[in-house]
Amino acid sequence: MGQPKQLLRFDGQSLLRRTTAAALTAGCDPVVVVLGALGNPLRDELSGLPAIVLDNPDWEQGPGTSIRCGMTAIGTADAVTFLVCDQPFVDAEHLKRLIHAWRESGLPMAASAYADAIGVPALFDASCFADLRQLPPESGAKKLLLRHRERVAAVPFPGGAFDLDTPEDAQLASTFNGAR
Repeated sequence: MGQPKQLLRFDGQSLLRRTTAAALTAGCDPVVVVLGALGNPLRDELSGLPAIVLDNPDWEQGPGTSIRCGMTAIGTADAVTFLVCDQPFVDAEHLKRLIHAWRESGLPMAASAYADAIGVPALFDASCFADLRQLPPESGAKKLLLRHRERVAAVPFPGGAFDLDTPEDAQLASTFNGAR
């Protein structure tokens, strides 16, 4: 790609900054950003945003290590929401819908529904924290969503199926920008 995916630009911002800003605008507090490779250039991209930025030295082992790393900084939160920065159509409104679905449903998890699946962004309440901290290094939080599907409030998110893996994906996403 020639650059870290997190620095791809969409709507005039890097994916990393855009995703972090969406979480902040949705009222998530604290917002914790876990970085793997290339921590410093990515850290610079978050300048001025009130987010906690952590380096995950074990990032190469898999997403479970990033989840555990981030969980160290959330304190006594009622819930945690996981996002990835390569979904360009994630915005504060969708995150607010996830939070609302969690609160209204009484279920311990809320997840985005797209392409006949559920996934991130996804919210897990405190009753899930022990399971999240015990995920194997190679596993993401989707493992919990699938294992306990009956305990997940699904929130439609058609744009969630689109993620950016190449500069061409970013160009294609910009053509769909108004059709979220």
